[in-house]
Amino acid sequence: MTFYPTEKIALFIDGANFYSQAKALGFDIDYRKLLDEFRKRGVLIRAYYYTAIVEGDDYSPIRPLVDWLDYNGFTLVTKSARKFTDSQGRDRWRGDMDIEIAVGMMEMAEAADHLVLFSGDGDFRALVEAIQRKGVRVTVVSTVKSQPPMISDDLRRQADNFVDLADLGDIIGRPSRAPPSRGGGTYDNRTRAEIEAEDEL
Repeated sequence: MTFYPTEKIALFIDGANFYSQAKALGFDIDYRKLLDEFRKRGVLIRAYYYTAIVEGDDYSPIRPLVDWLDYNGFTLVTKSARKFTDSQGRDRWRGDMDIEIAVGMMEMAEAADHLVLFSGDGDFRALVEAIQRKGVRVTVVSTVKSQPPMISDDLRRQADNFVDLADLGDIIGRPSRAPPSRGGGTYDNRTRAEIEAEDEL
Protein backbone atom coordinates (compact mmCIF):
# COMPACT_ATOMS: atom_id res chain seq x y z
CA MET A 1 0.00 0.00 0.00
CA THR A 2 1.27 3.46 -0.88
CA PHE A 3 0.55 5.93 1.91
CA TYR A 4 2.37 9.03 3.13
CA PRO A 5 2.79 9.78 6.86
CA THR A 6 1.28 13.27 6.72
CA GLU A 7 -1.69 12.61 4.45
CA LYS A 8 -5.22 12.65 5.84
CA ILE A 9 -6.96 9.29 5.35
CA ALA A 10 -10.62 8.28 5.57
CA LEU A 11 -11.93 4.71 5.37
CA PHE A 12 -15.25 3.72 3.78
CA ILE A 13 -16.33 0.16 4.55
CA ASP A 14 -19.23 -1.39 2.64
CA GLY A 15 -20.08 -3.75 5.51
CA ALA A 16 -21.94 -6.44 3.57
CA ASN A 17 -19.46 -6.50 0.68
CA PHE A 18 -16.43 -6.48 2.98
CA TYR A 19 -17.86 -9.25 5.14
CA SER A 20 -18.51 -11.43 2.07
CA GLN A 21 -14.95 -10.93 0.84
CA ALA A 22 -13.41 -11.97 4.15
CA LYS A 23 -15.65 -15.03 4.38
CA ALA A 24 -14.73 -16.06 0.84
CA LEU A 25 -11.06 -15.88 1.85
CA GLY A 26 -11.63 -17.87 5.05
CA PHE A 27 -10.96 -15.34 7.78
CA ASP A 28 -12.78 -12.81 9.95
CA ILE A 29 -11.93 -9.14 10.30
CA ASP A 30 -10.47 -7.83 13.56
CA TYR A 31 -11.75 -4.27 13.35
CA ARG A 32 -9.47 -3.02 16.12
CA LYS A 33 -6.43 -4.23 14.15
CA LEU A 34 -7.84 -2.66 10.99
CA LEU A 35 -8.00 0.77 12.63
CA ASP A 36 -4.54 0.37 14.15
CA GLU A 37 -3.05 -0.55 10.78
CA PHE A 38 -4.35 2.54 9.00
CA ARG A 39 -3.43 4.81 11.90
CA LYS A 40 0.16 3.75 11.27
CA ARG A 41 -0.05 4.75 7.62
CA GLY A 42 -1.18 8.36 7.90
CA VAL A 43 -3.49 10.71 9.79
CA LEU A 44 -6.73 8.73 10.04
CA ILE A 45 -9.49 11.30 10.32
CA ARG A 46 -12.54 9.03 9.99
CA ALA A 47 -13.51 5.38 9.52
CA TYR A 48 -17.06 4.86 8.23
CA TYR A 49 -18.88 1.53 8.39
CA TYR A 50 -22.06 1.18 6.30
CA THR A 51 -24.67 -1.49 6.93
CA ALA A 52 -28.40 -2.14 6.78
CA ILE A 53 -30.20 -3.22 9.96
CA VAL A 54 -33.36 -5.28 10.31
CA GLU A 55 -35.75 -3.06 12.25
CA GLY A 56 -38.83 -4.10 14.18
CA ASP A 57 -37.41 -7.32 15.61
CA ASP A 58 -37.06 -7.65 19.36
CA TYR A 59 -33.38 -8.36 18.72
CA SER A 60 -31.38 -7.30 15.70
CA PRO A 61 -28.47 -9.77 15.36
CA ILE A 62 -26.07 -7.19 13.92
CA ARG A 63 -26.74 -4.67 16.69
CA PRO A 64 -23.92 -5.90 19.02
CA LEU A 65 -21.35 -5.43 16.23
CA VAL A 66 -22.75 -2.02 15.31
CA ASP A 67 -22.63 -0.92 18.95
CA TRP A 68 -19.07 -2.19 19.37
CA LEU A 69 -17.88 -0.36 16.25
CA ASP A 70 -19.67 2.82 17.35
CA TYR A 71 -17.83 2.82 20.70
CA ASN A 72 -14.45 1.88 19.22
CA GLY A 73 -13.53 4.51 16.69
CA PHE A 74 -15.90 3.91 13.76
CA THR A 75 -18.62 6.20 12.45
CA LEU A 76 -21.72 4.09 11.75
CA VAL A 77 -24.04 4.80 8.84
CA THR A 78 -27.10 2.55 8.91
CA LYS A 79 -30.55 2.25 7.41
CA SER A 80 -33.40 -0.20 7.61
CA ALA A 81 -33.14 -3.36 5.54
CA ARG A 82 -36.00 -4.07 3.13
CA LYS A 83 -37.85 -7.36 3.35
CA PHE A 84 -38.44 -9.48 0.24
CA THR A 85 -39.41 -13.06 -0.58
CA ASP A 86 -37.00 -15.25 -2.54
CA SER A 87 -37.90 -17.79 -5.24
CA GLN A 88 -38.42 -20.51 -2.58
CA GLY A 89 -40.87 -18.32 -0.67
CA ARG A 90 -38.45 -17.56 2.17
CA ASP A 91 -38.20 -14.12 3.77
CA ARG A 92 -34.92 -12.33 3.06
CA TRP A 93 -33.54 -8.89 3.80
CA ARG A 94 -31.75 -6.46 1.49
CA GLY A 95 -30.08 -3.13 2.17
CA ASP A 96 -28.05 -1.38 -0.52
CA MET A 97 -25.79 1.35 0.90
CA ASP A 98 -24.26 2.56 -2.41
CA ILE A 99 -25.85 6.02 -2.33
CA GLU A 100 -24.85 6.62 1.28
CA ILE A 101 -21.25 5.59 0.55
CA ALA A 102 -21.12 7.82 -2.56
CA VAL A 103 -22.42 10.86 -0.68
CA GLY A 104 -20.01 10.26 2.20
CA MET A 105 -16.98 9.91 -0.06
CA MET A 106 -17.83 13.03 -2.10
CA GLU A 107 -18.21 15.05 1.09
CA MET A 108 -14.98 13.73 2.61
CA ALA A 109 -13.05 14.45 -0.59
CA GLU A 110 -13.09 18.09 0.52
CA ALA A 111 -11.20 17.27 3.75
CA ALA A 112 -9.01 14.23 3.04
CA ASP A 113 -6.02 13.47 0.83
CA HIS A 114 -6.63 9.73 0.45
CA LEU A 115 -9.86 7.73 0.62
CA VAL A 116 -9.84 3.96 1.12
CA LEU A 117 -12.89 2.07 -0.18
CA PHE A 118 -13.50 -1.46 1.11
CA SER A 119 -15.72 -2.80 -1.66
CA GLY A 120 -15.45 -4.52 -5.01
CA ASP A 121 -18.71 -3.15 -6.43
CA GLY A 122 -18.20 -1.92 -10.00
CA ASP A 123 -20.93 0.68 -9.52
CA PHE A 124 -18.33 2.73 -7.62
CA ARG A 125 -16.03 3.21 -10.63
CA ALA A 126 -17.59 6.53 -11.68
CA LEU A 127 -17.52 7.70 -8.05
CA VAL A 128 -13.81 6.94 -7.76
CA GLU A 129 -13.14 8.81 -11.00
CA ALA A 130 -15.07 11.86 -9.76
CA ILE A 131 -13.11 11.92 -6.50
CA GLN A 132 -9.81 11.63 -8.36
CA ARG A 133 -10.75 14.71 -10.40
CA LYS A 134 -10.78 16.59 -7.09
CA GLY A 135 -7.14 15.67 -6.57
CA VAL A 136 -7.82 12.99 -3.96
CA ARG A 137 -6.22 9.54 -4.22
CA VAL A 138 -8.40 6.44 -3.87
CA THR A 139 -7.28 2.99 -2.75
CA VAL A 140 -9.68 0.07 -3.21
CA VAL A 141 -9.51 -2.98 -0.93
CA SER A 142 -11.14 -6.14 -2.30
CA THR A 143 -9.94 -9.47 -3.67
CA VAL A 144 -9.16 -11.29 -6.89
CA LYS A 145 -8.06 -14.37 -4.94
CA SER A 146 -11.55 -15.70 -4.19
CA GLN A 147 -13.48 -17.91 -6.60
CA PRO A 148 -14.93 -16.05 -8.40
CA PRO A 149 -12.99 -12.76 -7.88
CA MET A 150 -15.02 -10.26 -5.87
CA ILE A 151 -13.92 -7.01 -7.49
CA SER A 152 -15.02 -5.43 -10.72
CA ASP A 153 -12.14 -5.12 -13.18
CA ASP A 154 -13.28 -1.58 -14.05
CA LEU A 155 -13.12 -0.50 -10.40
CA ARG A 156 -9.72 -2.10 -9.93
CA ARG A 157 -8.30 -0.30 -12.97
CA GLN A 158 -9.78 3.06 -11.92
CA ALA A 159 -8.32 3.02 -8.40
CA ASP A 160 -4.96 4.68 -7.73
CA ASN A 161 -4.02 1.62 -5.68
CA PHE A 162 -5.58 -1.82 -5.38
CA VAL A 163 -4.94 -3.86 -2.24
CA ASP A 164 -5.98 -7.50 -2.19
CA LEU A 165 -7.71 -8.30 1.08
CA ALA A 166 -5.99 -11.70 1.05
CA ASP A 167 -2.65 -9.89 1.52
CA LEU A 168 -4.01 -8.16 4.64
CA GLY A 169 -5.24 -11.38 6.24
CA ASP A 170 -2.25 -11.76 8.55
CA ILE A 171 -2.46 -8.09 9.58
CA ILE A 172 -6.17 -7.45 10.19
CA GLY A 173 -7.64 -10.96 10.21
CA ARG A 174 -8.26 -13.83 12.56
CA PRO A 175 -9.26 -17.43 11.75
CA SER A 176 -12.83 -17.82 10.58
CA ARG A 177 -15.33 -19.94 12.49
CA ALA A 178 -17.03 -20.82 9.20
CA PRO A 179 -15.58 -22.57 6.12
CA PRO A 180 -14.59 -20.28 3.22
CA SER A 181 -17.38 -19.42 0.83
CA ARG A 182 -17.12 -20.98 -2.62
CA GLY A 183 -19.04 -18.23 -4.33
CA GLY A 184 -19.22 -14.48 -4.36
CA GLY A 185 -22.87 -14.13 -5.25
CA THR A 186 -25.72 -12.58 -3.37
CA TYR A 187 -26.00 -12.97 0.36
CA ASP A 188 -28.76 -12.99 2.91
CA ASN A 189 -28.47 -9.85 5.07
CA ARG A 190 -30.00 -11.53 8.10
CA THR A 191 -27.69 -14.54 7.94
CA ARG A 192 -24.70 -12.29 7.35
CA ALA A 193 -25.64 -10.12 10.31
CA GLU A 194 -26.12 -13.05 12.67
CA ILE A 195 -22.75 -14.57 11.86
CA GLU A 196 -20.93 -11.25 11.83
CA ALA A 197 -22.28 -10.22 15.22
CA GLU A 198 -21.40 -13.63 16.65
CA ASP A 199 -17.86 -13.49 15.25
CA GLU A 200 -17.17 -10.05 16.68
CA LEU A 201 -18.33 -10.77 20.24
